[in-house]
Amino acid sequence: MNKLLRAGAGNQAALAGAGPGARGLAAAWRRIESVAGFAVLIAVWQLAQQASGLPSSLFPSPLDVLHALVDLYQVGILYEYTLLSLSHYLLGLGLGAGIGLALGLLISSNRRVSDILMPLVNFTYAIVEVAWIPLLILWWGYSPATIVVAVAYVVASPLVHNIITGVRSIPPVYTRAVRALGGDRLVVLREVTLPAIVPSLFNGLRVGAGFGFRALIFAEMISQSEGIGYLIFTSAASQQTARTVAGMIVMGALWLFLDRMYLRPLESISTYRWGLSSEAQK
Repeated sequence: MNKLLRAGAGNQAALAGAGPGARGLAAAWRRIESVAGFAVLIAVWQLAQQASGLPSSLFPSPLDVLHALVDLYQVGILYEYTLLSLSHYLLGLGLGAGIGLALGLLISSNRRVSDILMPLVNFTYAIVEVAWIPLLILWWGYSPATIVVAVAYVVASPLVHNIITGVRSIPPVYTRAVRALGGDRLVVLREVTLPAIVPSLFNGLRVGAGFGFRALIFAEMISQSEGIGYLIFTSAASQQTARTVAGMIVMGALWLFLDRMYLRPLESISTYRWGLSSEAQK
């Protein structure tokens, strides 16, 4: 076991001291590994479709789904619905993040406020977004506002809990030290609280963002006549299974794009800015 550990440490040290070519090769291999799972899934999917004996209208093959994706793109539905769903999601994500951050800091800043609001936060946390959608439709109708509010609700809930946990885990000595140097509440917030809760903030944001994406699809299925969720729902209702799976693939690909291109870089830059990482991840 010790030999294996020493060998692994030696390999890491050799890679760290290697030139740009070796590091580029390692990065390329990691990219290959990241898509290997999808390749295996497609192969198993194709074999299962052939072995099942079911018609493609019930169990489409990967090629059938690819044709459905091409058809949706050619008629313009794919681009239009994806852009619409993305706008709903980003608006809800921004609104929910702002509300969750403000509410989490408010609750964690005062024990009396915490005693008053925490039972209400825990109560609403247990109510899933699907239960709210019928009420939101009554209040705002079949409009984008219903979808944005549903997404914001789901994003804010885990963010509040994570921020409260992060604030309460800060050693009191840091706050006392800043106050001893003449710092007021705003200085404590800027120099102590915000840097300390960055890991909890992004953990809650990533969890909320994932839940919010599912809330987006649920809300579009029920309260919208456009969007990826609407595409999945209507395709399944009309037994266009290939289109249904195509919508599911677009949904997953859109989430991977958002996570890889925005959430992860933002998390890396922020943790590096506040000194929580020695090097921003690429």
